[in-house]
Amino acid sequence: MNIVLHQPEIPANTGNIGRTCVATGTNLHLIEPLGFRLGEKELKRAGMDYWDKLNVTRYMNYAEFLEKNPGAKVWMATTKAKKVYTDVEFSPDDYIMFGKESAGIPEEILVENEENCIRIPMLDSIRSLNLSNSVAIVLYEALRQQQFANMKLEGELHRLQWTKNEA
Repeated sequence: MNIVLHQPEIPANTGNIGRTCVATGTNLHLIEPLGFRLGEKELKRAGMDYWDKLNVTRYMNYAEFLEKNPGAKVWMATTKAKKVYTDVEFSPDDYIMFGKESAGIPEEILVENEENCIRIPMLDSIRSLNLSNSVAIVLYEALRQQQFANMKLEGELHRLQWTKNEA
């Protein structure tokens, strides 16, 4: 899977997302401008000591992202979407894009890709969820659809330990 952050602004969110990407074997794509420097201590603190294990690619702008990833299936998370994220079928090579914390994905990008826009249901009184929480919610649904390929499942580990203790 691939997570794309379009102009993220808060280093702690990006750090948390990077840590989630490392934990799930997911690639992270950052589209500039970023609201911080990648060396900032808040980013490193949130990503902890996992940042060096992260497969991260930076792009100067959205056009460069498209140019370097031709034919990519990009799902766009937005509060403006009609489709709920659980109603789509994710593939292992899909990209899930999230916009900057203050404004989301630019309207012109959403209009061009309306059929690939997805949302997380929430009450009308809430504008949006925290970016790192949103990424985790949608990413884990995509991974669930892939049966958590190449990931250890707690139940499997528990079953293996139980079987070993029985023997």
